[in-house]
Amino acid sequence: MTAVIDAVAKELRMKPKELLKESLKAYLEKRLSKLEADIFLMTKKYGVKDVFEFDSRVNAGFIKEADAYEDYFIFDNLEAEREKIKKFLEKL
Repeated sequence: MTAVIDAVAKELRMKPKELLKESLKAYLEKRLSKLEADIFLMTKKYGVKDVFEFDSRVNAGFIKEADAYEDYFIFDNLEAEREKIKKFLEKL
């Protein structure tokens, strides 16, 4: 694997460390974009801006808990993963 990274870095006139950093950044940005698209679909489906509003609407009876049970956990996980990726990107 290191040989491939070294060869690509040499061909692109980059340091291997720089190539790895840029590659990781591109991967995280792509993953973040996908997460944000999935979150957008959830917000539109339920007419909310985030999982906290979603939870409030379920508790207030505007959204039936039985209908949204699985989506709640999916929504929560999507937002948690988005925050993790944003923190990783800040560190790069």
